Amino acid sequence: MLLRTSRLAVLSGLAALALAAGLNAATPTRIKSTEEMNSRAGPTINPETAPGRPLFEQHCAMCHLGGVPKAPSPNFLAMLAPDAIVSALTNGVMRQQAASLTPAEKIQVAEYLTKTPYASYQRPAPPPRCKGAAAKFDMTDIPADIGWGHDNRRFIPANIAGLAKADVPKLKLKWAFAYPAATHIRSQPTVAWGTLFVGSQDGTIYAFDPDTGCTKWTTRLSAEVRTAIVADAATKRLTFGDLLGKVHVLDALTGKEIWASRMSDHADATITGTPTLGGGLLYVPVSSLEVVQAGNPAYPCCTFRGSVVAVDPATGAEKWRAYTAGQPVPQGKTADGTPILGPSGAPVWNSPTYDAATNRVYFGSGENYSTPADDGSDAVFAVDATTGKRIWSTQLTLGDAWNVGCMMGLGSCPKEGGPDYDVAASPLLIDTGAGAKMLVIGQKSGQAWGLDPETGKVRWMTRLGHGGTQGGVHFGMSAEGSRVFVPINDMADTGDARLYDPAIRGAGLHALDAKTGNVIWQAKAKDNCEGRKFCDPGISAAVTSIPGVVFGGHLDGMLRAYDADTGAVLWQYDTTQPMPALGGQTAKGGSMSGPGAAVWKGKVFVNSGYGMYSHAPGNALMVFEVAK
Repeated sequence: MLLRTSRLAVLSGLAALALAAGLNAATPTRIKSTEEMNSRAGPTINPETAPGRPLFEQHCAMCHLGGVPKAPSPNFLAMLAPDAIVSALTNGVMRQQAASLTPAEKIQVAEYLTKTPYASYQRPAPPPRCKGAAAKFDMTDIPADIGWGHDNRRFIPANIAGLAKADVPKLKLKWAFAYPAATHIRSQPTVAWGTLFVGSQDGTIYAFDPDTGCTKWTTRLSAEVRTAIVADAATKRLTFGDLLGKVHVLDALTGKEIWASRMSDHADATITGTPTLGGGLLYVPVSSLEVVQAGNPAYPCCTFRGSVVAVDPATGAEKWRAYTAGQPVPQGKTADGTPILGPSGAPVWNSPTYDAATNRVYFGSGENYSTPADDGSDAVFAVDATTGKRIWSTQLTLGDAWNVGCMMGLGSCPKEGGPDYDVAASPLLIDTGAGAKMLVIGQKSGQAWGLDPETGKVRWMTRLGHGGTQGGVHFGMSAEGSRVFVPINDMADTGDARLYDPAIRGAGLHALDAKTGNVIWQAKAKDNCEGRKFCDPGISAAVTSIPGVVFGGHLDGMLRAYDADTGAVLWQYDTTQPMPALGGQTAKGGSMSGPGAAVWKGKVFVNSGYGMYSHAPGNALMVFEVAK
């Protein structure tokens, strides 16, 4: 099923300049390098002059620039911790290839890739280990099937949340943790068996005591923990995905790894959406950062295809794979003479939604990375949960092929030129009464959609913002009953020379009726950035609801609790302020994006810091509870 959607909310190039003059708006900017989108904390190294550059080119480039499948590209290696790279070269998977390098040269390679002086990378002492009763797991606190990985509606019932609406204004910071050497945190906290589980940028998974912040165990893996930690009550296991596209399964009580498996052979594959448990299988969404590679006009773009992979949760053995985009084949050359391969892309950024009643899995896709745009991009899919066979697909935006070359005005930009309207958030399957259901979709176009889950037919569409490259719905909606809470990002300047109509900017939180798409209320966010770099008022992070309350973290670092009935702000906290943290450290948040809040027994757990893609860095895990 194909559906054409409007692009009138966004203009680029000369049209944008003309409209800017007419609206008396600021002229949109265009980045010259992807490095302009990164916000770093601490000293950096110039990769052009770094002594590790010729070492990488001589010893590593042949494999990591596409010569060997599964060898992570420099885009991924740049996001690893420096000591993780040195460890891999010394004692890990790359020790044989790096055997001829001296210890100093291995450090130089790590510095070149991460742009971080090794001497400045200081890991503080770990949090204190729990003793006595705090070290024990509460086996009566059995995790419910809620949140990413189980139920994408992100609603926490009263018996688990333990937080009344009337008490929300009394929330105070209980304790904070400063993630070591972190600028962003993209792992959703999970509470199970009386323990707070969360991952970090350097690949460490923490099992915290929720009351004191001491740790029951910690386990460090090789790459950033990218998703929610999914707790399985039946097996007492934790499941999550990492930056390098691996799924990991750990013993929840010891932190010992049971199995790990990479979900794609593509060098740029990653896992952004949380793997979902259901029907005896684990459904893993596969996305990629090959879209960034096209920022190099000499890169032959592109060969990645988005997919959902079903694996055995006990072993990781693949059962089926459902692709989104077609098979890439040569499509000519760019004006620079670089080969074009397509169709490609259509990554799956979101956590799949499993429906036991119909034995179906629903998920959405992003844009194609290269010409030609096909019917697999910006689409919603329904597949058989047992076989992966496609039942239906509905494309919400036609002709969307886009990559980072478009931001920079390069010849690697596909002729379609975007508009980059991913279906980035998970589909929500909502009961609308009398046995009827609606599949509610949020899109980066700034639109929310209601689809018939049986056929994929569009029942309604509601525009909530102008959308764009960093606009519309990003990481996740929430629902209480038939009310759906839709966060809208809608950055005003996305660094790609596009101008967005401020009259329909929707940055903030919106409530819709799932049956009709009618707006119940809108709470647009005030812009308090006052010119601060990497500051925007919108909501990119997933939102979380409890009875009567919606928690939303904003890109300006404000964490707010909204009245679910009216949209009024009940409570707010500025996470960008310095906070005393465990071990005598100082935690400081930044932009809030990716994961949202977790609520358990009267406590609210949330991360702050997203130092990438033109957002502000931070390193804070915060725990709030009602002041006593």
